[in-house]
Amino acid sequence: MSPRARRGRAAATRRPPARRRTRGPGRRRQRAEDRLVGLLVAVGLAVALAVAVVNWLLVHWWVMVVIGVLAVLAGGGRLYQKQQQARWEAVRAQGLRYGLSQLDALHHSRFEDAVRDLMRRDGCGDAVRVGGGGDLGADVKAIDPYGRRWVIQCKHRRSGLAGSAVGTPDLQVLNGTARQVHGADVAVIVTNGRVTAPAVVFAQQQRLHVVDRHTLGVWASGSRPLWELLRAVPPPRRPTALS
Repeated sequence: MSPRARRGRAAATRRPPARRRTRGPGRRRQRAEDRLVGLLVAVGLAVALAVAVVNWLLVHWWVMVVIGVLAVLAGGGRLYQKQQQARWEAVRAQGLRYGLSQLDALHHSRFEDAVRDLMRRDGCGDAVRVGGGGDLGADVKAIDPYGRRWVIQCKHRRSGLAGSAVGTPDLQVLNGTARQVHGADVAVIVTNGRVTAPAVVFAQQQRLHVVDRHTLGVWASGSRPLWELLRAVPPPRRPTALS
């Protein structure tokens, strides 16, 4: 067979190239319609369920009455509990007392809590503990009934008088932030330990107040507010019933 004949025969037996199948718009339309039908069925079932529930409640109306009564009772019970808790907190605050041995045994964070609670006992209802990392020298903040803003730094010593003394550097931190950063009218450092003599002199020079172990013991175990135990406390910011 000649080469020309062989090429003709091969061309005759060669399969035509397969056509690429393309998805027509009909399949996409069918899927969209299926989704729409499913959505309509779901909406229809939800509406039917809601109608059934409403009809059942109309027939059994007393169920709604019972639910309403139970909700009112539960809300009243929670309100009563909150009122009782507030009363007990007020009673506890009025009679709050600490001995120095109790304060010595506290963790430093609990010592800050105790100072906060004593300020609340004295009438500073918004007293809050803010001590922690980055407190900038303020462990407790409060506004007294006379409108004065108190910023208190706490220095707890587990060993009391045997612990390290509070020195001038501690008061320098308080002096640098109490008024400028926290807006204090009264800047106080409270400790259950000792305070060095230079620190006391520095405090007097900078109008800072030092509550040493002796003053803390009188304050914590008695009923007089702290401002009655300190000297040269700023005058009230605003007239009050206590003025």
